[in-house]
Parts: sequence; C-alpha cells; structure tokens
Amino acid sequence: MQLPNLKPAKTFTIAADMQMEKKISYVLPLVLIISMFFMWGMAGNLNDILIKQFKKSFELTDLQSGFVQSAFYMGYFLLAIPASIVMRKYNYITGIIIGLILYAAGAFLFFPAAENSSYPFFLFALFVIASGLAFLETAAGPYVLALGKPETATFRLNLAQSFNPIGCVTGVLVGQHFILTGVEYTKEELAKMSPEALQAYYLTEAHSVQTPYLIIGAVILLFAIIIAFTKFPTIKDEETVNTSSTRKTLKLLLSKKSFKQSVIAQFFYVGAQVCIWSFLIRYIQDTIPGTPEKGAANFLTISLVVFTLGRFIGTGLLKKIKDNKLLWIYSLINVVLTAVGILFPGTIGLWALVGTSFFMSIMYPTIFSLGIKDLGEHTKLGASILVMAIIGGAVLTLAMGRLSDVAGIANSLLIPLLCFVFVAYYGIKGYKDKA
Repeated sequence: MQLPNLKPAKTFTIAADMQMEKKISYVLPLVLIISMFFMWGMAGNLNDILIKQFKKSFELTDLQSGFVQSAFYMGYFLLAIPASIVMRKYNYITGIIIGLILYAAGAFLFFPAAENSSYPFFLFALFVIASGLAFLETAAGPYVLALGKPETATFRLNLAQSFNPIGCVTGVLVGQHFILTGVEYTKEELAKMSPEALQAYYLTEAHSVQTPYLIIGAVILLFAIIIAFTKFPTIKDEETVNTSSTRKTLKLLLSKKSFKQSVIAQFFYVGAQVCIWSFLIRYIQDTIPGTPEKGAANFLTISLVVFTLGRFIGTGLLKKIKDNKLLWIYSLINVVLTAVGILFPGTIGLWALVGTSFFMSIMYPTIFSLGIKDLGEHTKLGASILVMAIIGGAVLTLAMGRLSDVAGIANSLLIPLLCFVFVAYYGIKGYKDKA
C-alpha cells in the first residue's frame, strides 16, 4: 500500500507557523507604538490645565496665557522637518528614541523653571517637550499605517489614535488633582495682601507643577530604554533606498493639491481643538459665575471622555462610512455646536462645546491618513509636514485669546467655528485631486 504524499501538508504547516510567528513578533512593538499616542495626548492636555495655573501664578491676560500653546506647538513646527530627515537617514525607531529623550528632558526642566518662578523658562520647557513629540508623531502615525493593508490604513490609525484621548483624560486628571491647588483670590483680595504674602502665593502656585512633571520625565525616560532594547520589524518604505533629496521631495509634495489641502485642514482642525479645550475652563468661569476652577476642570475631563467615546464609535463607523464623508458630516455638526456656544453662553453653550469633542474625535487621524495616502517613499516627509500643521494650535489660540480680551470669551469661539467650516470643505472636496 502506497503512503500518501505528506509534503504539501508539511509545507502548509511551516507556512502557518511562520505566519503565526510573524504575528506574535508584532505584538510587543505594536503595543509600544500605540502607547505613544497615549503619551502625547497626556502632554498636550496638561497644557489646558497649565494655562489656568500660569494665569494665576503670573497674573496673565488671555493672550499671554495663550503663549503656553504657542511655545508647545512651535516645537512641533520647527522640529517636524528635522525629525523626518533623521528618520529618512536612519529609521522610525531612532526618531522615536530621540523624541522620548527630548520629552523627558523638557519635563525635567519644569523643576528649575518652578524654582526660578519664570514663565519664559516654563515656555522653553514646553517647547522642548513638544520637540520630542514632533519626533514621536512623525514616526508613529506612518508606522501604524504601514503595518497592514492600505485599504484599512485609516481604520488602523483611528484605532491607535483611540488611545490618545485616554492620555488626554489622564493629563487633565493629573493636572486637576495634582497641579491646580484650588486656591483662588479675587483682584480685590490680592490687592490687600502684603508683598511678602503675595510673593509666597505666586511661588506656591508655580511650585505645584514640579512633582507631576518629574514623575512624567522619569516614566518617559524608562520607556525610551525599553524601546531601545526592543526588536522592531522593518517596514517597506525603510527597505527602499531613498535617493530623492529633501528639496526635490518637498517640491513634489507641494505640487500635489490634495496634500496641500490636507495640511491646511490639519492646521485649522488642530487650531479649533486647542482653542476649545484651552479656553473651556475660562468660558465656564466667565459665563457661569461662581464656578470654582476644579469644578470647571471637571467639564474638561467630561469633554475628553466624550472625545474618547467618539474615537471608538467613529473607528467603528469608518468600516461602513467613507472616511472623507464621515469627516465632513462631523465637521458640519461642530459648526452648529460652536454657534450654539456663541449664541447661548452659559449652561447650554457649555454642553454644546462639550459635544464638539465627540465629533472632533476622528478628525486628526482621518485628515492625516487622507493626506499621506499613496505618498510611497515620500511618506516620512509628508507626515512631518502634516505634523508641522499642528502650529495651528499655537497661532489660532493666540488669536482666540486676543479676540477674547477684546470681545469676550463667547464671541471668540468664532475662530474655531470658521476652522470647522474649512475642515468640512476638505472632507467634501479638498481631499481629492482633480482628474
């Protein structure tokens, strides 16, 4: 009796084993990369607390307190291109390690900044943190997009980005419970204080940031060490020898109309998000007098929980609705909600602004994914330019702060409203090139 030929079955078993081994080898790297989204979410939303805290510590106007976001997002703007150059020369993981080291260094700088009670020093520390985040965001987004099928790229990035708002909520909770002191004086009460008591009050408020940021710096540094000793898979665009110069690639990217539109859309989206979250506490205390700062901060936490919920629900909807279509639907809803915040300041306007967080949830990763779609070997530089568009958070927050000083906090919401109008246009038409 002739035995059956078992060779095909053996081949299939080996192939299956190799495929299973490949899947397993991706687990730890993917977990580590996805955790990056948590980290920069926490850093970014701690700024919303810092704006309120520094406003007390240094007696700032809305315009001056807006420099917190300007210093932060300027780091993104100035370091995004250098980050892409480093990663084009080496790889994504090198960029991530550099980013984590800069992030930790900036957090550690909060200690001497508080000791000197220097607002410019704090702004410099925030700039260093954001410089590190520019490396992380330039690397992590394209890395997640590249690990899988192109047709599910937007879904994967939205899934990874779903962990970003968890970091945002964590940042606000850390700030609310460990940075905000809850001690608030009126202008009249401050005027009655002796110079010594006033100085002691300002120093106490400035020192409240030291311990939280020292702990953050230590955790980030430990994470950098773990990344350095972890083996990561090489993805396709890193296997390709890139002979294009940065200048040549930049010229090619800027000749692509849809890419330019995605950069503008990202600029306006980030500007809208940062404006609303940065001044939410200010909006509440101005339109609902008597609300304490910690009570107002609760609504920022609620907004971020709503944002997180929106991200997971939006990620599910992206399986059934085209990414650009969901983007413009959500944008138009936010135009209406922001208008409510302007026309009905107070409780109604507050809940409308909280509601915008749900519909902002899918905007950043969706614009990012549409922007770098089909860029191939130019993806790294394209990603870095989209990260540079985060400068919208710096420019438009200052504009909103200035408008608030002149026309009131509710009327200053006109700026994020106009931002959502452009994002809606991008989702309808701007995301595609003319045939």
